Amino acid sequence: MTIVSSGPWLTPETHARLVRELAALRRPAADDRDGDDEITLTIHRQARIRQIEDVLRGAVVGQDPPDDGIAEPGMVLTVEYDDGDTETFLLGTRDEAGHGVLEVYSPDSPIGRALHGAKPGERREYRVPSGDAVRVTLVGAEPYGRHRGTPH
Repeated sequence: MTIVSSGPWLTPETHARLVRELAALRRPAADDRDGDDEITLTIHRQARIRQIEDVLRGAVVGQDPPDDGIAEPGMVLTVEYDDGDTETFLLGTRDEAGHGVLEVYSPDSPIGRALHGAKPGERREYRVPSGDAVRVTLVGAEPYGRHRGTPH
């Protein structure tokens, strides 16, 4: 089954954390700061509320993508760089950060865009901010739930 959504892929834990954060941000702030600090705080609070609402809007929560080895959001990817180093990370929303020891790369990041749709053995290239090209080979891709050892 292919997941079709306008929003990002989220783990259930991240979804719950974002919902809690949004609720806390929407509560009235009891603050005795002076006017300028309060205005700045309100602006930052409203920006974060909009950011969370955007992430939650249409989000796919905890549904594993197909276990077909193709790189897409919700998959844990293992890659090998040209220098022989390997890395394993979750292709997901940056709000997944801090989700255990697994690094998270956004599908909109240079490596995320380069690897999207790749199959094991495919070599892709992306540019880093310095302008250098980085070559990477997809070693494997498995659904996040399977990687965690949870049932789909």
